[in-house]
Parts: sequence; C-alpha cells; structure tokens
Amino acid sequence: MNSGGFPRARTAIVGAATFGIGEAPGLTPMDMGATAVRLALADAGLSLPDVDGLFVCTSDDALSGLSLTEYLGIRPKFTDNNRTGGSAFMSHAIVAALALDAGYCDVAVVVHASNQRTSGKGLVSMRKSSPYEVPYRMLNPLSPYALAAQRHMYQYGTTRAQMAEVAVAARAWAIQNPEAFCYDKGPLTIDDVLQSRIVSSPLSVLDCCLVVDGAAAIVMTRADRAKDTRGKPAYLLGGAAEVWHSEIASMPDLTVTAASASGPRAFGMAGYGPADMDTVQLYDAFTINTILFLEDLGFCPKGEGGRFVEGGRLAPGGDLAVNTNGGGLSYCHPGMYGLLAIVEAVRQLRGECDVRQVKDANLALAHGNGGTLSSQATLVLGTGETI
Repeated sequence: MNSGGFPRARTAIVGAATFGIGEAPGLTPMDMGATAVRLALADAGLSLPDVDGLFVCTSDDALSGLSLTEYLGIRPKFTDNNRTGGSAFMSHAIVAALALDAGYCDVAVVVHASNQRTSGKGLVSMRKSSPYEVPYRMLNPLSPYALAAQRHMYQYGTTRAQMAEVAVAARAWAIQNPEAFCYDKGPLTIDDVLQSRIVSSPLSVLDCCLVVDGAAAIVMTRADRAKDTRGKPAYLLGGAAEVWHSEIASMPDLTVTAASASGPRAFGMAGYGPADMDTVQLYDAFTINTILFLEDLGFCPKGEGGRFVEGGRLAPGGDLAVNTNGGGLSYCHPGMYGLLAIVEAVRQLRGECDVRQVKDANLALAHGNGGTLSSQATLVLGTGETI
C-alpha cells in the first residue's frame, strides 16, 4: 500500500471526551475546552503534565493556542491553531500524528469548544465578508449550501424528500443517544422536514444543523505507548486534507467537493476503501452535505447520492451506519462539528455506544468540512484488528 509518507497505525487516539453538549450556561469556551481536555486525559489514564502538544480552535479566540496553554498550566513543545473551519480538527489529528511519529512531541491533545447558544451570539462565523458576495445579501453560511443543493437537484434530479432522508436518519440515531440535544425531541418524518419553514431555498430549518454549545477533546500518542493507556486505542490508519477555494462563488463545480481528493488519499494510506467502513461520521451541517460527501468519498457514484440515502439506508438498521450520534443535525453543532465526528468514530470502535453501537465495528471514517464546502479532511481509524 502507498501511505504517502503518512505514519499508518503508528499513532492512536487513546482518550476522547465531550462536555457541555447542547447548553453550558455560565461557561466560557475556555472553561468548556479545559474540562473536555481533563476528561479526555482521564479517559486515557494520563494527566496534564504529560501533554506536550496542543491543537486547539475555539469559537471566540484567534489565539486560543496561547490562552488554553495558560488556562491549563502546561508548557507544550508545539501548538497549532489551524482555522479551516470544521475540517480543522481532522487536520490537527494528521499533523499531530506526524509530530508524534517524528518524536517531536509525546502526547498531543486536540480540543474545540463553543458557547454559541448560551452566550446569545447565535451561529458563530469567523469568515471575512467577500466583496463579491455581499451585494447578493446571502445568509452565510446557509445560502452557499442552498446553492449547492439547488445545483445538485437541477443536475441530477435530487429531491427535497431525498435530502429529508438525511435529517430523518440523523434524528433516528439521536433519539438513541442520551447526550444528543434532540434525544427527547422525538422522531422526524419526511413530511416533517418538507413542511418545515424554508430558510434558504431549497433548505428548510430541519435541513440545517443545530446552533448549540459543545466541547470535545481527544488525546493522541504513539502506538507503542498507546498499549499502556487505559482505553482501547483507535489507530490512525490514514488522513488527508484538501482546500480548493474560500467563497462559494469560486467553487469550480457546486456538486463536487474536495472530499473527492481527500477521501481517496486517506483510503490509499489506510489500505481500505469505502466498502470496508463499518461506520461513517460525516460533517452534516446541512442535509446536502451528507449526500455530496457520500458521493465524493466513493460510497456511491456522483449524482446517485439522493437515491442512495432513500429508504432509511443511513438510519439504525440500514445498510450504512452514518452519523450514529445524531450528527450536527440532531446531536450537536457548536459552530464547528468536526471533532465530534472523530469522538463518535472512536467511541464506536471502542464499543462504547450502548443501543446505538454498530456491531463488530473495526473501521471508521470521520470526515470534516470547513468554510462553504471549501476545505475537506478525511480520517480513517481502526482497531488493533485492522493493522
């Protein structure tokens, strides 16, 4: 296999935790992120003095690598504050794996936190307004995704009902997950989604992600040390990222994302393909995302995504276990969802998901999206049986 220089299975995620999912009143992102770090370290059986690599992005601090270092009272050898949006955390994991394998650091933590709901600030966006898009008064980031959905519908005959299948499946997983924001909201039907208020045509409010608080952290180390940590390691088999544009107006093709490049690269490094994945965690800020990524990552041909998701295929009991925590649509979307997708992949590989557990899960994909379909990053994770 061609690893592309990536240290296949030489690093692993050994701790994972979430905190403040849904609402965390009275807490700042620093409070939330620090708590998630402590919980993830406890999960790994490690402590703060062990941490010498810090990868962080919060909703309110462009220099959060400095702020969280001070807050935690650590002195890392390396920090990274990559801000490509929701894909940043997959990129963090890739860089952490390279640094760990090179001996540049020994224990790396990746963390994200946002209090966008209880702070009263609503959906957080750190994007600079584009002078080319502002005159059209788009709702950002919603309208760019609506454009992609419209184009996919026009070009491939995708329907709103097919996009609704994504939201219905996400909710079906969420009501099996006590941590999910929509755990007690009840199931959705296709008609529920179709009849909900249109926000930016063709996307309705139920085609859109939640606006909630949340924090997450993972702990990574080298494979030789991973065997001595508390939890079952999830080995990083492959990881790749691609950035193709910033504004949606510069996207070469509204129906093709950079996942079409990051996915094959990550699979090539891992030595596995889409058909081998036991569970798939995708960045579902909007229902069209899941359809686009399933196509671009190779789970179905381009243009077939709408038909592929029909009939509850992504829901519990379906053929492909997608977003088993409920995703950004029904579990949690704290401004950037990517790290939560990684945490769920790890939990599934460890067998920690109770009633929503995927049977015999040994391979998992976690895919992140940033900007307006601008940045894509893909991780392939596996248990010891997959090395």
